[in-house]
Amino acid sequence: MQVIEGATTNSKANLSPVSDIIHALQNILARSQSVTVCRFRYMIGCRFIDDEQIPDLETPYCRLPNTDQTAIPKGQRLISTIITERQQQLDAVLHEISGLETVMDGIKNLHQQLVEKKDRITQSMNLHKGLGSALWRLPNELLSHIFVYCLPEAKYLSPESEPPMLLTRICRRWREVALGIPSLWCRLCMEFVNNSDWQWAAVRYNSWLKRSRGCPLSLELHCDADDLTKLRSLLRPYINQISSLSIKISVPGTQPELLLKDLPALQELTIWWNHDDPPIAQSISRLPSTLRSLLVGESWFDVGDISSSNPVWAHLINVQIDIIRPNAFLHLLQLCPNLSSLAVSTDFPQIQTQPLEPFTHTKLRFLGIDSVFLGAHSLPVLFDALSLPNLRVFETCEVIPWPHEAVKALLVRSKCPLESLIFSGRRIATITDEQRAEYTALFPSLEIVSTVYQT
Repeated sequence: MQVIEGATTNSKANLSPVSDIIHALQNILARSQSVTVCRFRYMIGCRFIDDEQIPDLETPYCRLPNTDQTAIPKGQRLISTIITERQQQLDAVLHEISGLETVMDGIKNLHQQLVEKKDRITQSMNLHKGLGSALWRLPNELLSHIFVYCLPEAKYLSPESEPPMLLTRICRRWREVALGIPSLWCRLCMEFVNNSDWQWAAVRYNSWLKRSRGCPLSLELHCDADDLTKLRSLLRPYINQISSLSIKISVPGTQPELLLKDLPALQELTIWWNHDDPPIAQSISRLPSTLRSLLVGESWFDVGDISSSNPVWAHLINVQIDIIRPNAFLHLLQLCPNLSSLAVSTDFPQIQTQPLEPFTHTKLRFLGIDSVFLGAHSLPVLFDALSLPNLRVFETCEVIPWPHEAVKALLVRSKCPLESLIFSGRRIATITDEQRAEYTALFPSLEIVSTVYQT
């Protein structure tokens, strides 16, 4: 033990290399193992160990079969003297154990330092190996284009480990390049659903949005919090950048205009709103004239709702909406002269029998109709009033029964260049071979598709 302590002290004093310390310890352990000879003897249940480093603890009393004091040979040392001697030996051993543990702790610390040194050397070696690769020699401009192609195809990105966040964790150069590309940070999904740490989430989203540096933003907002004031405050510095916005609100009484007002660059809006209070039409009427695409889900529109949003419809090119009356359908088309694509869910509570005023829409290329409940029964009256001379794709979802004669009359009257007729849904309308032949006769290159959705 004295040798080990001396070696440790000299190492600190002389600042010897780690290899010298390791060599000295190896020598000490080798000498210790070479001089140790253990011998075990068993006599009357007692175990004896003779060792040059371990003292001989054998006494005449170990051979006695009992502790009868009359049997103790005369002239032997008193038992108390032996106990005192053993206590001294025990104290010496405990002292040596304590010293050895101190040395072992020092060795553990030295080992940890060496492991950390090894990791730093490995990191440096890998870095310099990378310097010789072709990827490292790519100019920043080319690396930027590669990063853009690394982005997922999803319309909105989550600030997790997927690109672009993953690109910032490879190396310092990649992080600098990624943070210098605003287009990497223009799509973001922001979730505030029962968020217990709103402040932390706001800091994370704000950091992402800052990197967009004024580029147009596409945002998706999941808002189950009934107070949107903080979210509006978070988005305020980026209001002029928001060009695409998707909102899902599921809390009754929430004021959607908090998120929909003052969006001067908005071109695309998707909003899921399943509450009647307040009416969503009031908020839509305040949207800017820059809006070109509008999708409203889980909220039914009548003629009055559509009329109240009149200023918005004139500029729209794409609309997806739920309508509860055939005349509201026609009224929407009348207010959307530039409409190219229209997808409508119809739920007509009463079967329409009275004819509607004829109307021709010259720019509509795609028409999708999803029939709900009694919606299909009033479609013939609606189709009889329509003319769509530019229609290319006609898709129907669960339109049962299929109004073949009304649809054929619409297509003949419109003289449109129809390319696809699509039947979709969990249940799809069936057409006979004769009806199929009639459609093919009108449009020889027509593609008729049937797609059944799995429940």
